[in-house]
Formats: sequence, structure tokens, C-alpha cells
Amino acid sequence: MTTNSSHVLVTGGSGFIAGHCILALLEQGYLVRTTVRSLERESGVRAVLADARAVHGDALSFVAADLTSDAGWAEAVHGCDYVLHVASPVHIGKVENDDDVIVPARDGTLRVLRAARDAGVKRVVLTSAFHAVGFGHPHTDHTFTEDDWSVLDGPGVDAYGRSKVLAERAAWDLVSADGGSLELTTMLPVAVMGPVMGTGISGANHIVKRILDGQLPGYPNMWIPIVDVRDVATAHVAAMTAPEAAGQRFLLASGPAVSMKRIGAILKEHLGDAASRVPTRTIPDIVVRVAALFSAEFRPVAADLQYVKKVSNDKARRVLDWRPRESEEAIVAAGESMVAKSLVRRV
Repeated sequence: MTTNSSHVLVTGGSGFIAGHCILALLEQGYLVRTTVRSLERESGVRAVLADARAVHGDALSFVAADLTSDAGWAEAVHGCDYVLHVASPVHIGKVENDDDVIVPARDGTLRVLRAARDAGVKRVVLTSAFHAVGFGHPHTDHTFTEDDWSVLDGPGVDAYGRSKVLAERAAWDLVSADGGSLELTTMLPVAVMGPVMGTGISGANHIVKRILDGQLPGYPNMWIPIVDVRDVATAHVAAMTAPEAAGQRFLLASGPAVSMKRIGAILKEHLGDAASRVPTRTIPDIVVRVAALFSAEFRPVAADLQYVKKVSNDKARRVLDWRPRESEEAIVAAGESMVAKSLVRRV
């Protein structure tokens, strides 16, 4: 491990992407500080990192800070050269009140940016999402790039998607109008899969777990662009210091979208008996569309049936020298880690 004197704040240290970012930073010798909502969580996060074979010692420290309050953020960013703002509320599907997701995402992002600006931080790398790019659009042969934005009131756009759009736009507006010397870069990962940290299931790993647990009677005709969480982390770290990354958005995808049915087939091919509950049949489109009339959970799925979204990762490859793993590796790593941690239902 090399030694690096730069200090980096990673927000939301107990999260899936944040945990892998911390691992990547520690491996490169950075001094890392991370936020948790309560310092009672520190021991748990340290245990998760130790389980992932992270060697941190004094290189990792913790500060209590919450996106809904100003308390703790000045201390969190003090002396930091860079900030990876990863923390954000995640509520996929229907929520009772959109503002329960949108307000903390947008206001929390602005809170972190203002604190970073006032502390003289060089650059903030903000974790946005493909939800801010590729949702609510007509089904065409268009290849999505960093120039695209999701349609706020388009079909299939839920509160989480709107929160990602509004938080990222607010971030760009603040830095443009009142950011001082602060630089901003935003990262737009597609469905994030990969090795589980601890025992929590996060991101698109929920899809893998539901398939392995036999919770799906079959597969809707939908395709999912995937990226490995380890590659998301390396992209964040690269974007932190690459001169050309300042003021840029980066789409992060491993390659072509993968069908739900193919995800199940990959798990069956690699996980043996642990994949005995994995279904093999496809759910007819009409069944999904009827279900969407009565259940908000099915509406985003129904909106994208038979639609294979094309996503370009050319910019990340070119500017960040980013070389992601294949989607299959992310799927298998997710499944194998769940089996190893006994997170999959036993036969």
C-alpha cells in the first residue's frame, strides 16, 4: 500500500457504495474520514471493513453527521482535500410523500457542498445515478450519454428518480452560482451489483437476492444495465483527482444491458445448489401491465418492458482510464457473497 497524505471525506460510511469507496481509498493510502448518523455505528462499520480485509487503523476516522441537519458537517469536512458525497436516501418504488425522499437528498447535497466550499475542499465527487439520466424517455434506439437527463414526470420515474435529478441539478446550480473555487464531478452508475459488505443487501443486489430466494415467480421482459460496485468505487477515486474530470458527469456501466432471465441463468450456471430456487420462466407482458394498474411496484417495470436501454461508458473510459468488469462478474460476485454470508434462503 502506498502512502498518501491527502484527506478524503466519504459520506454515509455504512452504505454499500461508500464502503467500497472507503476500501479503494485505504488501499491507495489515503487518509479517510467518514460520516455516520450516530457514532454508535462506528464499531459496526469498522467490523464490516475488517471482514473485507481492509487495513485501516488510524487512517480511518468517524464523525457523526446527518443529511437533515447542519450539525457535524463543518467538523466532517475540516482539513479534507476531497469529498466523496455518496450518502442519499434510497426508496425505490412508491412512497407516501415524495418529499420524504427528495428533500433530504437535495437539501443534504447542498448542505455538504456548502460545508465543503467553506472548508476549502478542492473537489466534491457526488454520487448521482442513471435514474437522473435514462428514465421517463420514449422508447427509441437512442444511446444514453452524460448529456441526457431523465424526464421528471415521464413514465416509470418514481420519487427516488426525481430525487436524483433534483439533487444533482441543485448541486450544479450551487457550484455555478456560489461555489467559489470548489469543483464538482458527478457519477451516474446504472444498477449496482457486486460483493456484499456486512449482511445488508443494497442497490441492485436486491434483484439477485430475490432471484436466489425464489421470490420471483418468473422474469418480466426487461433488461438491466449493470455495473460492479468495485468499479463504481475506483471510478469515484479516479474522478477525485483527474484534472479533466472537474465539472463533468460520468455514466458508469459495464456494458450492454442484461435481461432478467439471463441474470437468473448466470446465477444457475455458477452457484450450483444455492441457485435451486432460481426460476426459469418468463412472465407475459400483459400480466405485468395488469399488475401495474393495481400496484405501484410494477409501474416502473411495465414502463420499460421489452426496452433495452443503451448506455455509453466511453467518457469514463477516456477521461478516467476506467476499465470495468463484465456484468456477469458483478452478478456472480453478488450471489457468491450472499451465499458465503448465509444471506440466501436454505433449501
